[in-house]
Amino acid sequence: MKHEATLPSAGAQSVDRALSLVSLIGRHSGAGLSLSAIVDHTGLHKATVRRLLLALMRAGLVEQAGESRTYHLGEEAYLLGLLAQNRHGLLPQAIDSLRRLARETGDAAFVSVRRGLHAACLHREDGDHPIRTYALMPGAHHPLGVGAGSLAMLAALPEDEAEAVMDANRAEMEANYPRLSRDSLRALLAETRDSGVALNPGLIFEDSWGLGVALRGPHGQLVGALSLAAVESRMKHPRRDDLVRALKDEARVVERRLAAGAAPETQDEGTRR
Repeated sequence: MKHEATLPSAGAQSVDRALSLVSLIGRHSGAGLSLSAIVDHTGLHKATVRRLLLALMRAGLVEQAGESRTYHLGEEAYLLGLLAQNRHGLLPQAIDSLRRLARETGDAAFVSVRRGLHAACLHREDGDHPIRTYALMPGAHHPLGVGAGSLAMLAALPEDEAEAVMDANRAEMEANYPRLSRDSLRALLAETRDSGVALNPGLIFEDSWGLGVALRGPHGQLVGALSLAAVESRMKHPRRDDLVRALKDEARVVERRLAAGAAPETQDEGTRR
């Protein structure tokens, strides 16, 4: 058997291309991608893309929807993600805070991460209030700036980087989020930077409001965001002030745990650090 360092370049190139397809499909796994769309994104020949997709499907990393024929991440990709999250993920450090937020507010709490130009929801924890908003679900991808947690992450970036992200997402924003114009998004970013908390006043789905706070790692780097979502009536002052305080408190808890490299809490969840 050949040593890995002596593998032919063509083989290494095929692996690189296959892995890039997994990443590409993962970023669009909700709606899926057609074969032609994958060809357009990658610039590869259709036959090459089809051959790589068949190999990924055999491995369970990619699957094809029956009716639409679009490609999505497969079950094996999901299982690998679960195996990796305890070592590399933000969720283990944030899950107790999400549960506290959901329990104490009665609303839905989320943790999200940046994925290139987009934000991805890692987890949703529902509170016990009977009226809920379902605007954001685990696995959902939105352009940075769309939704409270996503907006908090965009505002946490240097201004020039945030502008570059908005430039790159311009077509998608204009097509899918017409209520979030460039000027309105800039105004929201300025408010978020001033207050330290992002507010989505029902701009994506009517009567679905959200609050978000960015999370930073030990060296100040952006690692994700915590957010809360509820119907408009539950986001009005003075209740909103209480929600902001709870969100910021839990963000500090998560950041301390990230800095310490701590394992998930074993003490009672009701004890706030």
